[in-house]
Amino acid sequence: MIRKNAFGVDLGTSVVKIYSLRKNRLLSEHDMIAIMGGTQVIAVGNEAFEMYEKNPPGITVDRPMVGGRIADVAEVEMLLKLLLKKTDRHAGKRPLIYFSAPVNMSELEKRAYYAISDAGNPANPRVFLVDRPICDAISLGIPIKRTKGSMILDIGAQSTEVSVIAGEQIIVSDSLPIGGQQLNDAICDEIRRSRNLLIGKRTARRLKSSLATFLSTGREERIVTGIDTLSGLPRKEVIDANLVNKAVEAEMRKGAVMMRTFLERTPPQISGSILNEGIYLTGGTARIPGIERYLCRMIGSRINLGKDYEFSTVKGLEELMQHKEYRRWAHSVKDTK
Repeated sequence: MIRKNAFGVDLGTSVVKIYSLRKNRLLSEHDMIAIMGGTQVIAVGNEAFEMYEKNPPGITVDRPMVGGRIADVAEVEMLLKLLLKKTDRHAGKRPLIYFSAPVNMSELEKRAYYAISDAGNPANPRVFLVDRPICDAISLGIPIKRTKGSMILDIGAQSTEVSVIAGEQIIVSDSLPIGGQQLNDAICDEIRRSRNLLIGKRTARRLKSSLATFLSTGREERIVTGIDTLSGLPRKEVIDANLVNKAVEAEMRKGAVMMRTFLERTPPQISGSILNEGIYLTGGTARIPGIERYLCRMIGSRINLGKDYEFSTVKGLEELMQHKEYRRWAHSVKDTK
């Protein structure tokens, strides 16, 4: 086992997850930062999320990650510094930080990780990058050294990372424009079209969490407050599960078509192994009930839903830190410059 002052960090678009080896603690907070006057940090994580869509003038609340990639280095640096301290205030000297990272990063993106590498502690931490599909594979129990073809669907907040692992390496990985936030937008659009009501993204997210399902049409309802598109005045409306499911299914169908096309373009000898093994599904959006059955029907392959789908990537980092045989897939951030 590596020394105790080590952290695994999964910088997600919606949620940041940090595992402390010394504390054996997992911190999970919203990937949000609230800044006043462009420089002063007011809140980060869950506290910043509580201000989202309610922030007063002069305070901006933003996500510094877009599509699973760093969009604002300075904001990620400030966010990470505070969340690492919240995870473990006593990291010690030269802590190890393992980041899950997207595949096929540009040189600019690699330098971004290098720039934030000293955010958590001024004592010159050592930073390593691990490809996100490798983290997922470790967590899902995929035998990376032996697999002849394994496909992973990681449906995140803004994108779905589709990856194929074979021959101890990532053969191909691509990002598809489908994720939890696209589903939220679809719910907003459907309610605007059918009910002439404008709702916020936080409200759409709550409707998705409470009503969306692929198992049945459902009869549940929720009361929401929005702005009437005709009068411009606040109005309450009852939203049922059928309306939410209609929006979610239409958007997810687009993603399923892209996933099936990706599989069809995979070399036959590898796709045969994938179909025999089944496709692995993970990511926060996998929480929608019955989504694995829906994708199975649309893609034409068995779907294996990971048990820790919301924490798959950071759980993979945890396993990597605790077991020496996995650390061959961790690369020093300085080596990637």
